Amino acid sequence: MPRVGISLGDVSGIGPEVTALALARPAVRRALVPVVFGDGPTLEGFPLFRRFPRVSLEELGRTTGPAVVEVTRLAQKHRVPGKPSREGGKAQYAYVRAAIDAMRAGSVDALCTAPVSKEEISRAGIPFMGHTEVLADAFGVDVLMMMDGPRVRIALATNHVPISALPKLLTVDKLVAQLQLLSRSLEPVVGRKPRIAVLGLNPHAGEGGMLGREEVEVIGPAIRRARSKRVDAHGPIPADGLFARPDEVGAKYDVVLAMYHDQGLIPAKALDFERTVNVTLGLPVPRTSPDHGTAYAIAGTGTASCVPMMEALLKAARLSRGPGAGASPGPRRPPAGR
Repeated sequence: MPRVGISLGDVSGIGPEVTALALARPAVRRALVPVVFGDGPTLEGFPLFRRFPRVSLEELGRTTGPAVVEVTRLAQKHRVPGKPSREGGKAQYAYVRAAIDAMRAGSVDALCTAPVSKEEISRAGIPFMGHTEVLADAFGVDVLMMMDGPRVRIALATNHVPISALPKLLTVDKLVAQLQLLSRSLEPVVGRKPRIAVLGLNPHAGEGGMLGREEVEVIGPAIRRARSKRVDAHGPIPADGLFARPDEVGAKYDVVLAMYHDQGLIPAKALDFERTVNVTLGLPVPRTSPDHGTAYAIAGTGTASCVPMMEALLKAARLSRGPGAGASPGPRRPPAGR
């Protein structure tokens, strides 16, 4: 079975409990071997994790079974459900970095990340825009965030950026590279060149330039260049028109490339919140995540559903078994200096 690394996320959120609940499911136990990167005292509060051997990062490569890598030992006041802290902010980032080290060492076959708080990590003094950006920098590759749901797949041309920055961030070269990455990553999954729907940026896809020039000057030319490189891309398509009949989207297209965060995530979450999995395309090792946040309001109450985490774990295990979405290296670029 594939060995899946799991970063615990914010211990004051629902990450620890949904991870424990998901790993207790028979379907998950049959699909993967878990390695949890997290906080020792927090994990000791769950009977399941007390049975896992504690190992160091160095020892991890010499073991094969389930394991816990104890990255922190937080004081009680820094791991209270529903009450995030700066120490907890530092800790959740440390779990991700430890998991990245294990990925580099070949000690895990895939990574599944429990929810973190960008705000709390930033409050701890660590610049952090999201898992996707950290992983791209760590491996020196260009990546794509894709929401992989049972009814539709939606990738994002831009991630966690202000709307005001979009016109400068969307370039022909960038979109062509992303369309090539989407095509290359999904071809082994669908068994042919995937059909890609490319959304416009402006209302009604710009109305021929009347409502914005991005479709005319950037998105349209990028689609034409990608098609010349044997990418089956179509558009620009108005987002409201495409998603007006959601059941037809998945039948007609294998994936949609949205131009910005909310344009893609709103339909993805509305169509199937619990079973949609966040997949990072372009990494040398597959990475997945549930499509929800830390949910501080219900942390520790026992009411959080583990279905999203279970789906993310199962997706990570499936992707690690062979080529496909999330397993195809992206275009190389210089790694971040850290």
